[in-house]
Amino acid sequence: MVQYLRDKAAGLNTASFISGYRGSPLHNIDKELWRANQFLDQRAIHFVPGINEDLAATACLGTQQSAMFGDSTHDGVFAMWYGKGPGLDRSIDAVRHGNMHGSSRLGGVLAVVGDDHAMKSTDVPAACETMFADMQMPMLYPSSVSEIIDYGLYGWAMSRFSGAWTGFKIVADTVDAVAPIDGDPYRLKIHLPDFEFPEDGVHIRAGDRWLMQEGRLRQYKLPAALAFARANNLNRVVMASPKPRIGIISSGKAAVDVRQALMELGIDDAQAADLGIVMLQFAMPYPFDDALVRDFAAGLEEVVVVEEKRRFLESRVRDALYDLPDSRRPRVVGRHDDQGNEMLPGCGEFGAEEIARALAGRIKHFHGSERITARLAFLDAKANRT
Repeated sequence: MVQYLRDKAAGLNTASFISGYRGSPLHNIDKELWRANQFLDQRAIHFVPGINEDLAATACLGTQQSAMFGDSTHDGVFAMWYGKGPGLDRSIDAVRHGNMHGSSRLGGVLAVVGDDHAMKSTDVPAACETMFADMQMPMLYPSSVSEIIDYGLYGWAMSRFSGAWTGFKIVADTVDAVAPIDGDPYRLKIHLPDFEFPEDGVHIRAGDRWLMQEGRLRQYKLPAALAFARANNLNRVVMASPKPRIGIISSGKAAVDVRQALMELGIDDAQAADLGIVMLQFAMPYPFDDALVRDFAAGLEEVVVVEEKRRFLESRVRDALYDLPDSRRPRVVGRHDDQGNEMLPGCGEFGAEEIARALAGRIKHFHGSERITARLAFLDAKANRT
């Protein structure tokens, strides 16, 4: 609805198409759309629950062809596909083809995936970052209810700009939740960067040669998505210090848990700045911004990567810093510390408590407090009871 209003204010006659297959934590999407049915026609929103995820993704690809032949009733159709993690697994071929063909200039596609890290309602673990990277699809990972709205608007704008589909990672903490947000449709200011596209553009086209699609995706679409993220400051430093010492890199839910963990250790932003603790939060884990990480890591002793499930960010952080001189390359720890001991679990899920333990261990050589000692003692007692 917000995207429709923004397009209308910009003089565009667009429509929206939504299709997917329910599954936790996205089990309420179709129910809420049916409840809001009276508003859908007013905003040119067409909702078709998918028979399965594959057909839904293929239908979303079809919407990007609507303005291809000059007989469309709308300037473009912005589409949303949705499914839980295993749903992306089964539909990888349909989604991959959709991304390779691309989006239309005034359309755009969000591929929304619900990941269930703890397997609370699915029988296999899911983390869609690796899948989106394998498909070479830009992806966003909101960390709050408000960011779902904002990143959704960024996601469609990035899809239109880059010509690629935009992956969208959701977890229960953000989508199965309620929060007050600013509902002003025009609050968000989206900036389009200067970018040199090929003469024939990057958007979906009739009679496209499949041999041309890979080069177009690698050489133009992914760099355009990265330029868009930089222009809109999507990946940003959320904790700064005049004397940075320890850097934390995280994304999505884990980034929120990091802030909570520091609070539980009695470290607010002011004390973190005094201690030299800084933090970089990735809204777009892929394509990865190597240059941003190198700038962030300058002068640091250590970088702590906090992420769920896979070592997706950690491996890319290591690669980004690999060729720095020894004197300028900070230690990188994440799933394990520099001695090979597990810091954060790779199975199930973790939260602020596990992160508090890990961070306390990384800063203990230069900072301790009664608050930290008491918190760790409480966590030990709790673990012994369970």
